[in-house]
Amino acid sequence: MPSTARPIVFLSDFGLSNEWVGISHAVLARIAPQSRVVDLSHLIPPLDVLNGALLLADSLSYLPGDAVVLAVVEPNVGKDRNVAVETGDGRVLVGPDNGLLAPALATLGGAKKAVEITSADVIVEPVSASFQARDILCPAAAHVAAGMALDRLGNEIDPDTLTGLDVPEPETERGKIRCEVVEFNRFGNVKLNVREAHLLAAGIAESTDLAVEAVSGSTRARRGSTYADFAPGEYGVIFDPRGWLTVIRGNPASALEGLGLAVGDPVWISGPPSHGEVATH
Repeated sequence: MPSTARPIVFLSDFGLSNEWVGISHAVLARIAPQSRVVDLSHLIPPLDVLNGALLLADSLSYLPGDAVVLAVVEPNVGKDRNVAVETGDGRVLVGPDNGLLAPALATLGGAKKAVEITSADVIVEPVSASFQARDILCPAAAHVAAGMALDRLGNEIDPDTLTGLDVPEPETERGKIRCEVVEFNRFGNVKLNVREAHLLAAGIAESTDLAVEAVSGSTRARRGSTYADFAPGEYGVIFDPRGWLTVIRGNPASALEGLGLAVGDPVWISGPPSHGEVATH
């Protein structure tokens, strides 16, 4: 007979240099051997709840509709509630109650039901104080994927008490946007908290090149759609596959290094200049 087990989508900041991902997979497989596990990412920057939350929310439209989402980024492991949350469309999100799930829940229309994971029938003893994903979150996600009702995970909690998350919004004015670096990748591409709507609000959506100014450096950046649009070392801006404005340089150069940026740094984006500019440091 075909399996009715639900797939599990797994996101964490565990990295790949230790046993944490493998042990988590082993726990999932022991409880829900019929469930397919999809590793969305385990390279979220350490303890970066915002980064993990945005990646999860941006990925929802590509995930199986019946998936159980297991998300683990826990700066305060052992202190935050461990929760399972059901949305109106029947999805279940499992993770720490620290805001990590908040943008995804908002994207899905909010929480229909939430429980704190406390059941002795679910939790694997002894519980590690520093690795509760193994003993609480993974077993809960696996049991739900295998067919367990949310009520059996623990006591129901008011969805309105779930922790929210402040997602930084850029400030827009005519011709200019004040934003910040929210992420960078190993290629040196720098993601800003700017969407197409922000460029429209600032009146610079049609600009073919933009000024990128930061405390540590500035440049003109030509608009493009993909990395191949730029000569080696040339600065450019594109919207990444998740819809975020990203400052890049033609391969193999790094915009991150060239502009001396770091996560959280302020950046100003503006429209056409009155004269040519080059990167400064």
